[in-house]
Amino acid sequence: MAQQASQQATYQAALAQEWESFKAPPAKEIATPPKPGDKAPVHPNLSLPKDKPTVIVFLRHCGCPFAEKVFKTLTHLSSQHKDVHFIGVSHSSPEATERWVIQVGGNWDVEVVIDHERELYAQWGLGMSTTWHVLSPRVLYQTLQLGKAENIWNRPTESGTRWQISGAFAVAAVADAADAEEGGGKVCWAHVAGSADDLPDFAAALGALGIEAKMPPRPAPEEASYGIP
Repeated sequence: MAQQASQQATYQAALAQEWESFKAPPAKEIATPPKPGDKAPVHPNLSLPKDKPTVIVFLRHCGCPFAEKVFKTLTHLSSQHKDVHFIGVSHSSPEATERWVIQVGGNWDVEVVIDHERELYAQWGLGMSTTWHVLSPRVLYQTLQLGKAENIWNRPTESGTRWQISGAFAVAAVADAADAEEGGGKVCWAHVAGSADDLPDFAAALGALGIEAKMPPRPAPEEASYGIP
């Protein structure tokens, strides 16, 4: 009986966490997303190196299979392109992010930045999505296809919101002393997700920096459980 009660409590806690991820978070003032040619936004919680280009990815919540796919690709690229600085930004809590990063294989050479208050997301023009963005038939179908093709499935959502829009940007190294004083480099490539399954084209991101991407091979498919992105 005690074991059954413990299992029931664990299930109820997990269900409560999943329910929390569907609640609308506090509203933020959302800036216009930087486009190619713009200066990268400057924030004390996000330092971009001045001596090398950067690829920065703003992730969906920890547990999302699309966030896992993106992060795994980012970690692979970080080992293949030492001349590029890779950053993954998470709006899940520090504890949940740390556990998730370990679950998906580690951060390799990716710098993980925690933005639990979503200030960086807002500064880079990434606001809240719609129900269609997250739960359209196409997104649910792509969730299933990702699991079947690459064995990447939904994980428990401990923290974060499903409504946060993801995005990615490529930023060139600082070109001159004037840019160095202002802080940020120049944005060369930008991608704001149009739906939960709209993943960044990392080959295009690195190509905008003049680098040919060494993309990871696709893993063998394996059946597993289903879930909501």
